[in-house]
Amino acid sequence: MNDFTKVKAVEFPRNIVAGHDVLGNVREMCEGIHTSRVGTVITGETTMKAAGRDVLSYLDGYDMDVVTLGEATVENASVAVDRIKEHGSSFVLAIGGGSKIDLAKVVCNELKLPFISIPTSAAHDGIASNRASLKSASGSRSVASASPIGVIADTQVIVKAPYRLLASGCADVISNLTAIMDWDFARRLRNEEFSRSASSLARYAAESIMDSCDLIKPNMEESVWITIKPIIMSGICMSIAGSSRPTSGAEHMFSHMLDLRHPGRALHGEQCGVGSIMTMYLHGGDWEAIRDALAEIGAPTDAKGLGITADDVIDAMVHAHEIRPDRFTILGDKGISADAAENVARATGVI
Repeated sequence: MNDFTKVKAVEFPRNIVAGHDVLGNVREMCEGIHTSRVGTVITGETTMKAAGRDVLSYLDGYDMDVVTLGEATVENASVAVDRIKEHGSSFVLAIGGGSKIDLAKVVCNELKLPFISIPTSAAHDGIASNRASLKSASGSRSVASASPIGVIADTQVIVKAPYRLLASGCADVISNLTAIMDWDFARRLRNEEFSRSASSLARYAAESIMDSCDLIKPNMEESVWITIKPIIMSGICMSIAGSSRPTSGAEHMFSHMLDLRHPGRALHGEQCGVGSIMTMYLHGGDWEAIRDALAEIGAPTDAKGLGITADDVIDAMVHAHEIRPDRFTILGDKGISADAAENVARATGVI
């Protein structure tokens, strides 16, 4: 009798095109979905100008409705759902930064529709993942969502976005190093399910960016080429793991707490990078390497760079564990004291 019953399902983007001047691949990719020629574009005003118009120019003969929205909120997701139903769309194109892609993930998960991710910036690793961040009055929350069926990452489009966004995306991926340490910590202490393949890929993505940090500079399309592959790879790790575990640990809790307490001060990836410096210190690892890589790229490494105070950092570290009580990290079940938070922040130069 066979007692082995383990089953795992993994959903990946089946077609990823990245590089110079690749928006023209959208028609072939849409045809490969094998749906009708009725679709919806989810985008924003700025991103419509950056890439949306060009994308639509390749879709002659398609009936495309354009939904222009703002942040990834529950309200905007509801608006998109209603428009897609009204138009009778059979697929979605998400053209924009993280918020537009997150909206498409949530909407397409609800409506069971395929979507193609077409990033105009790379501020975090959500380009190809099956996780989305939704904002509400109670803060940001990560939710399971649809994985894109395809990704078109045009480096000549992304390089035109503010460099700060790319640096933030790099910082988000570098923070994988502490996320996987937290995950392994939970495996050893709590017997949490662990994927070595997802962990290894998350580490590889982070180390790829750290190894090339001196080559990542503003206004260089080559820099986007170097970083876009690890950023996409980092997102795919989540599909392998079936959760955000390989890319989200205590450093992300720190970031989400800052979003809750001090919204709009800094970018998600920037906050995760600084959080990763401190959580790597708590793990007893090489936090200096993370700090130095972030500094080389041009991402913040301290409170001042995030636009917050020393007290804000301490408060966020003390309460970070409250963001996800179900997720065991180096912060433990009850978090750390204000004294401990201040000590680690001072020791690492964050404050």
